[in-house]
Amino acid sequence: MSDERDAFGAAKESSTGELMSRLSRDLSQLVRDELRLAQIEVSGKAKKAGIGAGMFGVAGALALYGVGVLIATAVLALALAMSAWLAALIVGIVLLAAAGIAALLGKRRVAEATPPVPERAAANVRRDVDAVRHARDHD
Repeated sequence: MSDERDAFGAAKESSTGELMSRLSRDLSQLVRDELRLAQIEVSGKAKKAGIGAGMFGVAGALALYGVGVLIATAVLALALAMSAWLAALIVGIVLLAAAGIAALLGKRRVAEATPPVPERAAANVRRDVDAVRHARDHD
């Protein structure tokens, strides 16, 4: 039953077609409204995520400067016991050695991960295909 009233104030009965038409129209409006709400919600979350990512970038830059200051501190501390140029040379060599070790370890990890093909899954699929072919050939 609908809320529509005739000229005398009595409730009018809507036909099934009218009800289906109204249902379709209301459902379309509901879907449009939900999509609009989802878009607003996602854009708000994306803005917050962008701000958070920017803050991570600032933190990384500050940490990099902090590491630079600590390296300078190491040079200055060694300079108390030897010539400043020798202290800087020693710290530089230690840093380059650490970088070389990190590069070799990184290269090994990358080599283990390449090629990026799911080898076990591919082998399982080949085995399954062979099993299906074998079963089909025997039928």
